[in-house]
Amino acid sequence: MHIEIAYSGPRGQAWIQVEVPEGTTAAEAIHRSGLLERFPEMDLTTQKIGIFGRFCQPDHPVQEGDRVEIYHPARAVDEDEDYEEDD
Repeated sequence: MHIEIAYSGPRGQAWIQVEVPEGTTAAEAIHRSGLLERFPEMDLTTQKIGIFGRFCQPDHPVQEGDRVEIYHPARAVDEDEDYEEDD
């Protein structure tokens, strides 16, 4: 079955299509995609994943047409840190 994997991180972005067998979990799909090798900073032990914007467990089975997303860790902003607002 066909699914998509989406990732955005400090070293770039990827949105790829992957062919996986039925019964594949979200974590297995990410491993099959090759993104862990392409983005070595990705750490599935600490980063959340989801399907179409909804968090899921790594052992959640994917379905035809799913988009598995790897979310980057949230970063706390120091109150004293300067930032620019969009106009």
